[in-house]
Amino acid sequence: MVDRNGWGRDHPVLTGSPRSPPSSFVEQANVSEPGIYEEFETEWPDCWERAAELLSWDEEYDTVLEDGNAPFYEWFASGRLNASYNCLDRHLEAGRKNHAAIRWEGKQGERRTYTYRDLYVEVNEFAAALRDLGVEEDDVVTIYLPMIPELPIAMLACARIGAPHSVVFAGLSADALVARMDAADSEYLLTCDGYYRRGDAFNQKSKVDNAQLKLEQDVQTVVVDRLGEDLPHVLGDEEYDYHDLREEFSGETVEPVSRDAEDMLFLMYTSGTTGEPKGVVHSTGGYLAHVAWTSYAVLDVKPEDTYWCAADIGWITGHSYIVYGPLALGTTTMMYEGTPDYPDRDRLWEIVDRNAVDVFYTAPTAIRAFMKWGEEFPAEHDLSSLRLLGSVGEPISPRPWNWYYEHIGNEECPVVDTWWQTETGAVTISTLPAIDDMKPGAAGPGLPGIDVRVVDGAGESVDPGDTGYLTITRPWPGIARTLYDGDDRFRAEYWERFSDPAADEWHYFSGDAARIDEDGYVTVLGRVDDVINVSGRRLSTMEIESAITDVAGVAEAAVVGRSSETNGTDVYAYVSTEGGYDDETAVREAIVDNIEAAIGPIARPEAVVFTPELPKTRSGKIMRRLLEDVANGEELGDTSALRNPEIVGEIQAEIDDE
Repeated sequence: MVDRNGWGRDHPVLTGSPRSPPSSFVEQANVSEPGIYEEFETEWPDCWERAAELLSWDEEYDTVLEDGNAPFYEWFASGRLNASYNCLDRHLEAGRKNHAAIRWEGKQGERRTYTYRDLYVEVNEFAAALRDLGVEEDDVVTIYLPMIPELPIAMLACARIGAPHSVVFAGLSADALVARMDAADSEYLLTCDGYYRRGDAFNQKSKVDNAQLKLEQDVQTVVVDRLGEDLPHVLGDEEYDYHDLREEFSGETVEPVSRDAEDMLFLMYTSGTTGEPKGVVHSTGGYLAHVAWTSYAVLDVKPEDTYWCAADIGWITGHSYIVYGPLALGTTTMMYEGTPDYPDRDRLWEIVDRNAVDVFYTAPTAIRAFMKWGEEFPAEHDLSSLRLLGSVGEPISPRPWNWYYEHIGNEECPVVDTWWQTETGAVTISTLPAIDDMKPGAAGPGLPGIDVRVVDGAGESVDPGDTGYLTITRPWPGIARTLYDGDDRFRAEYWERFSDPAADEWHYFSGDAARIDEDGYVTVLGRVDDVINVSGRRLSTMEIESAITDVAGVAEAAVVGRSSETNGTDVYAYVSTEGGYDDETAVREAIVDNIEAAIGPIARPEAVVFTPELPKTRSGKIMRRLLEDVANGEELGDTSALRNPEIVGEIQAEIDDE
């Protein structure tokens, strides 16, 4: 049977048995009153004052929400504050100058700890240097750095002087840097000479030099000397050494610029449906309040914690939950430059053990890799300091969820499976860990104050268990304010599909497919365009992959479509197994059986291709586009973003053998 959207239906939702939060966690949680959902509903939008109260304001706001120009919502209108002050100065004033703010672990085993006083000093010195270079309020400063402490320092220095930052992931190409700097009209750049990739020195400055040749505007560039003698570099005209600038402005302080709550804090570029990157604009007040609130309520972060979000600051997760959220709350936030398996596969657990990490937040991609490597690696370390686990970045199916819960959390740590996007700014769907039962495979309900709906093509709510489009019917403080390249594109990308402007009804369209159960728990199925059209039926790749990874012995899976004369498209599944599972025939049969049981024979794969690894970018994303090229025998596109490019050739050979 097919629902109104063309997706399959009448098959079980792939979630596990509910689990209740441990009583020991509930007793100490930041938020534990079940009535909070009703309070936020009855008091909306004033309920969001709870979030604003976590911040220090230079001038109090007049109104919580101004919605007269929807969908360009304004939160905490006329309030004034500074994000750098909220992350630094006020903690010093509270007598916490010697409390660790950032603990950094480098790829070569280096370690640095910055107290809040240390961080305050370096942020002020670099803020003074930026001003001397000519950076003024509202100038966009581009930051093109790997995971080194100078990255959050630069972000906070920009925020201090009222200059929005645009962080570009260090692994992106010179052309990607050019596109983002051009789009933002950015004339200031912070980068480094290079960084280490699995022990080898990688030249970042050469990418910047290539980008400079293509940029029309004159750019002043600051270069961090990360590699020293391992990679000597030369500075040209309008290029400055970061450490020399710090020395020049040693001991200087900069008064934090008071910003309107609606002033831009940062610009972040994300992929767009047209192929052109979208410059997502986030405000100072609403964004900072939302990330502080969700760090407090969802991730249960406390000032005395050592908290670790194992993401990259080059993406929104790192902005919200490595830098702004935890530092606004005055906690110790971990930064790690390396990969989970270098130099050994127990690297992350060694760091958790040595630093007594309380809260650990990572991606399902990493969790599936941990599961594949085996439970013996975390078992070698004392993980008893952990209090809460989190998942972010993509949906997580029940098997890796349960492995995470059992082998990392020892069945004593709640797991928050969080859904949100660059455009939402912060978590919008998740359980509250001290209040809600967990359902492995389902992210949870909308957070208090977040009205989540799963709707059909006509915008009507679907029945529990049916597939539809994930939407949010009311604004929230962390919502993107617009796109830097235009309000029209912002309205078209996110608001027009399910909104009725004439009735002043505005619904945010996430671009994701999802199901919602009778308890309001949402299972996200992936992007709406991540579907395979088999014989006229739209099958979610995430749903098929979830059915595959629920098979014993399967660590990871990626599903793509291959052109077919009979079905239009055939399902091709690429599968990586856990160690010790050598009987591919038995695993293949179990995969097919589980797909047919969970979804139906229509989703039966034409081929199941086993591979020791899946091709992944350096940020850990599976590169399905390349797998689709391989399945269709097409010429491969750009593979420069892969951290394991050799695996593509191995997969091609495997398919040729079949």
